[in-house]
Amino acid sequence: MVKEIERYGIPIVHMATITTISKSVGANRIVPTIAIPHPVGNPDLPAEEELALRRKMVKTALEALSTEVTEPTEFE
Repeated sequence: MVKEIERYGIPIVHMATITTISKSVGANRIVPTIAIPHPVGNPDLPAEEELALRRKMVKTALEALSTEVTEPTEFE
């Protein structure tokens, strides 16, 4: 699905805990996430730290969207 959407010129960021799966399905922009039950957060952190973590992940995803890539690339 990711490759088909990108074929129409729409960049996609695949945020996933298991990045090898992202690569195997053909995602070009990959942002590793935290854990399977809480991919974009960590409920064990204090509220302010979790908010900062989430913001960092969203900023990373936005950076990935604006980056031209030709092969699977992980953005940390």
